[in-house]
Amino acid sequence: MKTETRDKLKTVSVATIATALFKRGLRGQVIQGVHPIGHTGENMVGPAFTLRYMPARGDRNQLSEFRNPKHPQRVAIEQCPPGHVMVIDSRKDARAASAGDILITRLIMRGGAGIVTDGGFRDAVRIGELAMPAYHSRPSSPTNLTLHEAIEIDGPIGCGDAPVFPGDIIVGDADCVIVIPAEIADETVEMTAYEDFVVEKVRQGETIIGLYPATNEAHLAAFAQWRKQNGR
Repeated sequence: MKTETRDKLKTVSVATIATALFKRGLRGQVIQGVHPIGHTGENMVGPAFTLRYMPARGDRNQLSEFRNPKHPQRVAIEQCPPGHVMVIDSRKDARAASAGDILITRLIMRGGAGIVTDGGFRDAVRIGELAMPAYHSRPSSPTNLTLHEAIEIDGPIGCGDAPVFPGDIIVGDADCVIVIPAEIADETVEMTAYEDFVVEKVRQGETIIGLYPATNEAHLAAFAQWRKQNGR
């Protein structure tokens, strides 16, 4: 991802991005049912690195399994590249925790840009105090082994009904999280420029009629001038 794309996405709301993606026919990119834990005021932005859970089978998921150095949950934490967002498919089931503060602290130390699950995290209060964005459905205490088995690292997943492919760009704000297909990330940033222009005009007292959506040619001319002045 281009540095300028990352920097811009840190300032754009998920709502604005959702509208831009809708114009491309992409309707289901918001990860449903996840909320920030202790939002820091800056958007979470980074390419997706994924982990998928499946229903646990009792004989494969005893507590002793955590002693396995190849356990996918631990391996995923150690393999997530710096600057990436770990996205976990927990089957939209928060009855067992997707991870806790120790693993997430390790992810921070490895340079992770954030973590998202459509399940729940244990130690949520402590996670909210850490210096990395985290999103989940709700707090959850039981170990994931009780209900989930970590089965696949860095493959396509569904998280909160949104399709996530490795490398897709993940953006999270104070409301929720959205998935931008990697190949159109730069274009999506470009498409958000008009909404930034609109917000500025509305704050100046402009009516939204003819402005949003742009049906008045005078606004389009003003937008072209605005882009030149703001380098957009």
